[in-house]
Order: sequence, then C-alpha cells, then structure tokens
Amino acid sequence: MEAETSQAMTLSVSDELSSRRTGMSFQRTRMSADRTLMAVIRTSLSLISFGFTIAKAFEKLREMGTVNSDKAARNFGVTLVALGIVMLVCGIVYHVQFMLGLRDERKKMKDRGLVHAESIFPPSMTLITAVVLLLIGLVAIVDLIFHIGPFG
Repeated sequence: MEAETSQAMTLSVSDELSSRRTGMSFQRTRMSADRTLMAVIRTSLSLISFGFTIAKAFEKLREMGTVNSDKAARNFGVTLVALGIVMLVCGIVYHVQFMLGLRDERKKMKDRGLVHAESIFPPSMTLITAVVLLLIGLVAIVDLIFHIGPFG
C-alpha cells in the first residue's frame, strides 16, 4: 500500500514538473518570436535609414549644384525605404499571427489540463517598437515623395 502511495506521489510530482516545463516553453517560444521581430526591426531600420540618407544627400548635392540630377538616387532611396516598410509590415503581421496562435495553443493545453494556468502575456515592447518604426518610415517616405514632413 505504501509503495502504491509513493508511486502515485511520484507521478503527481512528475506531472507537476512536466506541466511547469511546458508552461516555461511557452515563455521561451514567445521570447524567440520577439527576437525574430527584433531582427526584422534591425533590417528594416537599416533599409529605411540608408534609403532616406541616400535620397536626402543627393538632394542636397543637387541644391548645391554638385550634381545635375538626383532622380536616380532619389528613386533608389525611396525604393529602399519602401522595402523597409514592406518588410516591417510583414514582420508585424507574422508576429501578431504567431502570438495569437501561441495563445490559442496554450488555452487548448490548459483546457486539457496539461498546463496549470493561462499566463497573461505583457504587451510586447518589441511590437510597440516595430509599430513606432513603421510610423517613422511612413513619415520618411511621405517626406521623400511629397517633400512634406518634419525631415525636410
């Protein structure tokens, strides 16, 4: 009888540890998704800032009379900024879809009793940063195309 009780307690402790490891794996997966979005942010920031700098530098050179036309450089700069914006939008959409899927999976596992409780995911600072960079990129491309905005 004592052996059966000991075995039941061992299974209970084992189940508890397994449930905790599974819960922690959700946190690791969430952090991994944040790191992926950070890589997208880093690349988009490089494209947006490099494209904006090229376009503005050649615009100033044209104004000074050093070069006759800045159309090719401007078009190249606008293309880089647009590519950065598109990449950032795709990264944000993928991140949000992934996080919603992860949340649904955790809820299913909670309902089956495989995970103890549904943890509340705090707002992702990475996602907030990505949205702010997207807004800056949009302002930059409007400035380049229409010559209006704070970067003029």
